[in-house]
Amino acid sequence: MHTLIVAEKPSVARDIARVVGAKERGDGCLLGGGYVVSWALGHLVTLKEPQELDERYARWRAEDLPILPAQMQTKVIPKTRKQFTVLKRLMNDKETESIVCATDSGREGELIFRYIYEQAGCRKQVRRLWISSMTDEAIRAGFESLAPSSRYDALYRSARCRADADWLIGMNATRAFTLRYGVLLSVGRVQTPTLSMLVKRRREIDAFTPQTYYTVRADFGDYKGVYIDAKGERRVQDEAAARAIAARVRGQEGRVVEATRERKSERAPQLYDLTTLQREANAQLGFTAKRTLALAQKLYEERKLLTYPRTDSRYLSHDMVGKVKQALAAYEGELAEVGRQALAFGVKPTRRVFDDAKLTDHHAIIPTGRRAAGMALAADERALYEMVARRLAAAFYPDFEYDALRVVTAVGEDRFASAGRSVAQEGWRAAERRAQAERKKAEDDETQPLPPLAPGDARACARAEVKREQTKPPREHNDASLLREMERAGRQIEDEALRDCALGTPATRAAIIERLIEVGYAKRSGKSLIATPKGVHLIDAVPPEIASPEITGRWERALEEIARGGEGEARFREGIARMAAFLVERAHTAPDVPFEPEARKGRAGKPRVKPLDLPCPLCGQGRVAENSKSFYCTRFREGCAFTLWKDALVRGGGPPLTAKLVTLCLQKGDVRGSTGVVRYAQGRVSFEKNPAAADRRADERS
Repeated sequence: MHTLIVAEKPSVARDIARVVGAKERGDGCLLGGGYVVSWALGHLVTLKEPQELDERYARWRAEDLPILPAQMQTKVIPKTRKQFTVLKRLMNDKETESIVCATDSGREGELIFRYIYEQAGCRKQVRRLWISSMTDEAIRAGFESLAPSSRYDALYRSARCRADADWLIGMNATRAFTLRYGVLLSVGRVQTPTLSMLVKRRREIDAFTPQTYYTVRADFGDYKGVYIDAKGERRVQDEAAARAIAARVRGQEGRVVEATRERKSERAPQLYDLTTLQREANAQLGFTAKRTLALAQKLYEERKLLTYPRTDSRYLSHDMVGKVKQALAAYEGELAEVGRQALAFGVKPTRRVFDDAKLTDHHAIIPTGRRAAGMALAADERALYEMVARRLAAAFYPDFEYDALRVVTAVGEDRFASAGRSVAQEGWRAAERRAQAERKKAEDDETQPLPPLAPGDARACARAEVKREQTKPPREHNDASLLREMERAGRQIEDEALRDCALGTPATRAAIIERLIEVGYAKRSGKSLIATPKGVHLIDAVPPEIASPEITGRWERALEEIARGGEGEARFREGIARMAAFLVERAHTAPDVPFEPEARKGRAGKPRVKPLDLPCPLCGQGRVAENSKSFYCTRFREGCAFTLWKDALVRGGGPPLTAKLVTLCLQKGDVRGSTGVVRYAQGRVSFEKNPAAADRRADERS
């Protein structure tokens, strides 16, 4: 008898097999030491498509909506059926005494295993391996504290509710709005309110009207100042007035009338959760959210250098003080001094770092303590690893302290303000090597070094110049800012109880951004994320209930409560079904929105459907489109029967239909050629041979 261990990926299975002593290769598994270790390949089982539930759903028809199955059904994914067959055989093997679920320790990992377990029809005892690091020590410790699978039933119910909700909203809303507009429109529970954020920003930028203003800047030799009026306002609206100020003070003596110094401090930033890591890696390293997640996952699974990355926690448990010290002591190369300094300052169990009450399924992302110096890390891997390593060390450095300086210099009746800062203690900033763009501040009045100044000090105004400036529109979103908006979506909601809700989870937000790009709702321009016209039109088309973060925020909160063992599953499912039906109903009365016709893509990625610039001659509402075999009406799903097969005339001696020929036929009624006449009438096309041409061909054959 043996124990079956099911990992999520082959690489993880190999690590676990090495630890438990399963060294012998088998069919889709590793064996030894009383264990059989096998793996999934991500998802092996998924929810069935509508047409697999009922064949009538193969055609998209408005009268079939909403699709609300009494019970959601799963299927084996054809592409990975072979590995599912291996797991099914192993799970039900009479030699398998029990099973260990070793998929990723999170909601999605739980769903992956439970789908496989249920699809295989298995009923054997299951225990859960729940770890946050892939080091050998962490794996051994995890096997010493295996928990009954039932402890994670609530997490599975939450995962299943999330998957079912995405299916019900996505399938129904996508079909309903696609049928309404004749363009493939993907509508999603989380992706649509995320798109709404991009559209809102684009509209703010489009509606922005720049306003011109002027500033007057004075040079006092060893420092500079900017003109302020009696209210402290720097902007001068009239150019002539600004030039008059500059002329009035140029070459005159100024006198310091105010000089203040205030000591301020900044605490070290908290440790990384995934979303914060993605935001800062985008700002400092230029990585997309997807790239950061992929690198962090590799550093966790393969390199064993980071702990589990798909976490929403920024805290550690109190019993990790020793592990933190070990991790800092293992720093090498450029990081070695940073680690030594952190240990010298002292790893104290402060609540800003160690707080059991604020832990979720996993703790913050930190280094595991494995030495990285001898590894052949790619440049991107090393950069991300160092960000995390420096953040952990910085948490134990002293505060960054500086003196905020403010000086006001009077030149006659005119006042000029100067501001700067003087660093008193570098503190944690010495541990965090900031990106060059962040370290090197723009040389303006806010960051300039100021000399020691006191009221009464005199300086000559050597130069004064007028600078023409304009107000600036909001910046386009990038990965960092959009992730922040998704994480803080609740701040847009009036309901105080939902102010802390978010769109998606740390593990899904990167995929949501990439999905918006994939379906054509957004595009990248440099580092910016910009809503496309199609994305803007979709937000115009759908009701605010699905575009607003409020309902999605309520759903996400309900899913969290279910995961914690709450009893809201039935209420959540009822709400999702009502929303699906509501969206179908609203699609019928959705406003007229001018979506551009677009080419559909075949499996090879090449366009196989081309729109013709012609109205449908039968219904008059759709447009004529071309695919590889025919010409048809874009409203075919609504019942329009217009179809012209490309080979319809070939058997009768006529030519194959082309876009040019069909266009001429529909415009003129008939087209004459050297071999005959092609006619179109009442939805049908016909071919009449030219007798002279037929006689000529007969002569040629004889």
